[in-house]
Amino acid sequence: MARIDYLDDPSAPAATTIVPSANVVVTNDAGEILLIRRSDNENWALPGGAMDPGESLVQCGVRETEEETGIRCEITGLVGVYTNPRHVILYTSNGEVRQECSLVFTARMIGGEPRPSSESLDVRWVPAGEINDYQMHPSMRQRIGHFLERRASPYLG
Repeated sequence: MARIDYLDDPSAPAATTIVPSANVVVTNDAGEILLIRRSDNENWALPGGAMDPGESLVQCGVRETEEETGIRCEITGLVGVYTNPRHVILYTSNGEVRQECSLVFTARMIGGEPRPSSESLDVRWVPAGEINDYQMHPSMRQRIGHFLERRASPYLG
């Protein structure tokens, strides 16, 4: 399955669904940020994904992080709410077009070892100063940027 992100693109397909999801900025004791290289578009990103019925968004973030990276984490805060209607994601396997709807949490690592999964080609701890060296979608770069700004209150957008 491939994923194509559209941001501020007048030729983007219209959204057909909105699915609550979570991304997680997990840091280790060295202050490095956990990144995955996505298998669906090969961009680097924060771990995360769609919420399942019967779980909270916090539980979703913890589950998705462990599934995609092998790292167990504990949620510690909120970076922001990301619901930009001009950011849609086309899933080529079924034609679904999702409007962005994600809460981005902060977390600390509590165990596990980095390992790739079916959703991640690579998993790495990345020093904050090296984030710009990694290919990622502008929406993901914005989320990480908001985390690195150490904002006094969550981003609401």
